[in-house]
Amino acid sequence: MRILVLGGTSFVGRAVVEDALRSGADVTLFGRGRTGTGLFPGLTRLAGDRDTDDYSALGQGRWDAVVDVSGYVPRHVGRAMDALADRVGRYLFISSNAVYRRSGVGPGADEDAPRRTPVRDTEELVEETYGPLKVACEDDVVARYGPRATVVRPGKVAGPHDPSDMFTYWVRRAARGGRVALPGDADQPVQIVDSRDLARLVVQLLADDRPGAYNAVGPAEPVTLGGLIRTCAQVAGTQVEIVPVSPDGVAPFFPLVRDNWPTQQRSSARARSAGLPATPLAVTAADVLAWDRGRGEPPLQSGFTPEEERAALARHRGEAPNG
Repeated sequence: MRILVLGGTSFVGRAVVEDALRSGADVTLFGRGRTGTGLFPGLTRLAGDRDTDDYSALGQGRWDAVVDVSGYVPRHVGRAMDALADRVGRYLFISSNAVYRRSGVGPGADEDAPRRTPVRDTEELVEETYGPLKVACEDDVVARYGPRATVVRPGKVAGPHDPSDMFTYWVRRAARGGRVALPGDADQPVQIVDSRDLARLVVQLLADDRPGAYNAVGPAEPVTLGGLIRTCAQVAGTQVEIVPVSPDGVAPFFPLVRDNWPTQQRSSARARSAGLPATPLAVTAADVLAWDRGRGEPPLQSGFTPEEERAALARHRGEAPNG
């Protein structure tokens, strides 16, 4: 199978390329060439820039499928489809669970749950627009390719090379052990999908030529945020005491803390039946811990700093921060 990956050298794209290569696919990469320049030296790389509408490198060639990892706004998707026309068989778009409405949906919602209203009048990627822009992208792919369109909607993706701190924060924090400040509810459900499981689903969907939409969420067994933190500690060989602290003054979207629980309880049944694996959470945590330590544990951009956590714990006890 000949696969074109639009953005395949960062996190999710990198995992997709690795899985596709293991399956024996002939992979071509399209991107700006700014990340992962040392990866996949034997692959054909086509240089272009989606932000500047530079798709000239896609003017020739045919592929059985394209995996669009880097499409965030309708212009990205529209220009790519214009450039590729009918020289690709299946168009698989990596979307997001953020396309779904936040209210009126209960636990176990599947891919038929109502989506948010599409947005096309901005390209500013912020919390309010990210999901609606992805909705517009989905609609455009389906309108253009019909039964040759596939949409994958991941939840929070975790694994080695994750550029976000959402899961890495808890892996690193649990590895330190001790009293862990949690500005949320330890009983909150949380859904984490391993990047390699997501990649396996993507490649399998292409191999099976499956249309439709799929929720790529995990792990296979339901887990709470408290359970996730304890699993990370067990992997690291530490002991933790989870201490609920006030969320007052905490930045929005503290790692994995969410107040809308049904958004963390979506059904993965359709994706599982199509080939989404179920890597145990402990394996994902162990691999992220090893990767994070191997890169030297650089400063994280999310979550408490050690000083902020000490202050939060002190406030919880009614003490001075150094008390």
